[in-house]
Amino acid sequence: MNKTICPQVSFDFKHRFLPPVYILVFIVGLVANGWGLKSLLQNWEKLKIINVFVLNLGLTDVLYLLTLPFLVVYYFMKSKWIFGEAFCKITRFCFNVNLYGSIGFLTCISVYRYLAIVHPVKMMGRITVTHSVIISVMVWVLVSAQSLPDIFFTKTYRNNTEKCYVSTGNTYVEEYLKYSLGWTLTGFCIPFIITLGCYGHMAVVLWTLKRTDKVLRQRSLKLLLILILLFSVCYIPYHVLRNLNLWTRVLTKQGICHKWYNGVYIARQISHGLVCLNSALNPLVYLHGHEDVPAQLRKQLQQVRQMFNRWFLSNPSRRPLARTVDEL
Repeated sequence: MNKTICPQVSFDFKHRFLPPVYILVFIVGLVANGWGLKSLLQNWEKLKIINVFVLNLGLTDVLYLLTLPFLVVYYFMKSKWIFGEAFCKITRFCFNVNLYGSIGFLTCISVYRYLAIVHPVKMMGRITVTHSVIISVMVWVLVSAQSLPDIFFTKTYRNNTEKCYVSTGNTYVEEYLKYSLGWTLTGFCIPFIITLGCYGHMAVVLWTLKRTDKVLRQRSLKLLLILILLFSVCYIPYHVLRNLNLWTRVLTKQGICHKWYNGVYIARQISHGLVCLNSALNPLVYLHGHEDVPAQLRKQLQQVRQMFNRWFLSNPSRRPLARTVDEL
């Protein structure tokens, strides 16, 4: 440790790593969310409470996915932002709304599942679609309020469009670290504890009560595994490494140097790529959060298989030739 100027962190890794991740997430996420939202809208008359949360979850994903092409251009151009400071802040705002909106609506789904399974008699008729719409609006407002201070931090380099920071420049990095820690507590830690508590108790109930419907048990446990996957892969590494990277920047600004800073930066970029995967993984919730979607998926796959069989039978040249005795 010394008080001299710290060596420059290498920024080359993010230019190689992030563009392919963004392209993959954009293609898979747009197709998966488009199909999921279409299936929900087609069954709007059958809309149930949990499907309102699933619909809003899909909308947060689409909002962020539409900004990814601009970020691909940005990183392909070696972090040269050409779309203006205002759009830079809009892009980062959409990312934050997607991230914390996803966490918020996944928490709502978890609480609803918990109440429906653990307290079915008490909750019967007390939570309506209107209630779920009001709760969804509250989630949007809360997430926007949490994300709004972020846009007031400097996002571009020296008032030009050379950079588009995910956080902010070094001038206000100390203040941003404090904001990030509070944001992590309210936007991630509290919802995570609620989700963990709901599914932990629900798992115990499902395994101990023999009279619980087998299909409901399997669906709920699969949803639990999906949420564990989302939090473990996407959300936990991102929040830990975001704050750790900001802390290393504060130390670097103070002239305190360590060799592991560059490793933290690379891990931070990997976690940023992983957290973007939530927009492609969230549609897995459609399979278990919306009762009609699995049946629709099986029906569509069956139609594709029948179409292929008809095409195969209508083309004699595609049929395998019968083998002769000599060939056997």
